[in-house]
Amino acid sequence: MARIPTKELSRYLLSGRVSRRGCLGPGRIALSTLHTPISQARQLSTSPAGTATPSPATPSSPAPFRKQLKEQTKALKAAGHKKRKNADIQTVPGWELTVGIEIHAQLNTPRKLFSPAATSFNDSPNTHVAHFDLAIPGSHPIFQPETLIPAVRAALALNCDIQHISRFDRKHYFHWDQPAGYQITQYYEPFARDGYIELYARDGIAAEDGPAVRVGIQRVQMEQDTAKTTAHPGEVRWLDFNRVGVPLIEIITLPEIHHPATAAALVRKIQVLLNSVDACLSGMEAGGLRADVNVSVRRTGDDKRTLGTRTEIKNLSSFKAVEDAIIAERDRQIAVLEAGGKIEGETRGWSLGSTETRRLRGKEGEVDYRYMPDPDLGPVVIDPKLVEYLAASSGMSPDAETDELITKHGMTAKDAASLMMLDGGARVQYFYNVLDALSAQLEDAPPPSSLAANWCLHELGKLTDDAEDLDMTPDGECNIPSQDLASILYHLHRKAITVKVAKELLWAVFRQEIPHGGVTQAIEAGGLWFHELSNEEYTELADSVILGEKKVLQEFLHFAEGKSKQYPQGKLMFLLGRMMKAGPEQRMAPESVEKVLRSRIGVHVSALQGKS
Repeated sequence: MARIPTKELSRYLLSGRVSRRGCLGPGRIALSTLHTPISQARQLSTSPAGTATPSPATPSSPAPFRKQLKEQTKALKAAGHKKRKNADIQTVPGWELTVGIEIHAQLNTPRKLFSPAATSFNDSPNTHVAHFDLAIPGSHPIFQPETLIPAVRAALALNCDIQHISRFDRKHYFHWDQPAGYQITQYYEPFARDGYIELYARDGIAAEDGPAVRVGIQRVQMEQDTAKTTAHPGEVRWLDFNRVGVPLIEIITLPEIHHPATAAALVRKIQVLLNSVDACLSGMEAGGLRADVNVSVRRTGDDKRTLGTRTEIKNLSSFKAVEDAIIAERDRQIAVLEAGGKIEGETRGWSLGSTETRRLRGKEGEVDYRYMPDPDLGPVVIDPKLVEYLAASSGMSPDAETDELITKHGMTAKDAASLMMLDGGARVQYFYNVLDALSAQLEDAPPPSSLAANWCLHELGKLTDDAEDLDMTPDGECNIPSQDLASILYHLHRKAITVKVAKELLWAVFRQEIPHGGVTQAIEAGGLWFHELSNEEYTELADSVILGEKKVLQEFLHFAEGKSKQYPQGKLMFLLGRMMKAGPEQRMAPESVEKVLRSRIGVHVSALQGKS
């Protein structure tokens, strides 16, 4: 089949006009060609007038998410907005907040939901598009069975009951990102129901929820994604149809959340769960997971059986946005009700770094979408044996793994949770790789887990503002090979190098100034081995510093005589700094300096007491 000209394609997509010449028909196209990806199409640009013009093949890259957030924060500060701590505003006296969340997650599949076109997010726009993705007349949906595997894994991770039979329905609405005029979803008979998620204090829930809270999952359904729309100046929108038909699951919670921080914690926990079973492609900041929140308020004395009128905030793209948007919408609704107004059921939007939600449109109802069973798709039948196999092969749950990081490897709950979250779960695998390499070098001695965790989490984080610069892969490797970091930590653990030298080596490996496997050779070539001062040299240096600070020594004397109840730790750190400056820093270990200082201060204080 000849390539469809961009001009003809744009007329059909944007104006609904189909050329008579070359119209699809049984005598003109073989069935085998109906799902061949259109590899020659390019991104389309649409203007308010509805015209379409070819746009450049490679659009300008948007600013990184972190940079956007920083710029928005600066703008708010410049405008005089004072930032409140979210921890202090989780509740409003006299009012109860209720939140339900709908999460859309892109499934980790090689093909789209109803066409064999490849799922692609980094390739040139409109290069992975089948005829059905564009709703070309004569094309039909063909369910791709392999898309079901990650969907079932995800539902099992959410403790759902998998339905033996589920069906697809059409949800009708018109928008430029949905060529068919309807979305295929599972409204009447979803494939999973009645799940739940346990959230703990370490997950970041509000303090008001106590040590743990359970949130019910009403249903999980499969559906197709829409085209990607990129906004440009002058009311111009660029459309990339590579994303049309990408398999999604929609996770719908029960309205059982009552604090904004807990809502954000739930979205964060779901992302961790989906990554743990390899069901989701990417996280919120990469666009692979999007959240809509339904917010309502009521007075604490109102009938508990009736919730307030809810509004929906669409397409929240970060955990912070979830919490901030809920707080802003809660406060808006309370202000309206206290002024004697009425809350309208509507769909609202949220901008990055904003302080208020904004109205988008009136809230659609079930009737507006005209749900109907899809006549082109049969039921999806899931064999219980498949469910049993996927459940048995899911591996350790994130909560069990977090417990192990805390108990076995000595991490704090915060560090364990952060390590599990970073790089879509790849950072914790990197940590395990470093530990394995350390164990091999230390032979029979146990590896220093706390040291490895600190460097994998904090020291790697100091190298760059953007975690993507580390090029972390799902199997836990990056541009700082785990073997090289293990070599640095091996020498640091044995006190063969200083912390300062270890950090300089890490930077050198990151900048590729040291070849893979060349850490030890670099230390040797640079003369960076740590030759620590002897105890006698430490003692002589400590005495010279102490005798030069007689007023400081008097404070230690007052503590020894009971005139001061608190040990002068600050003065000890002051003397430690003076001693580090006075001696050869490259031959001194801070912990050894502190140990010798404490000992020599005791000697000098005893001498002063003897004189008195």
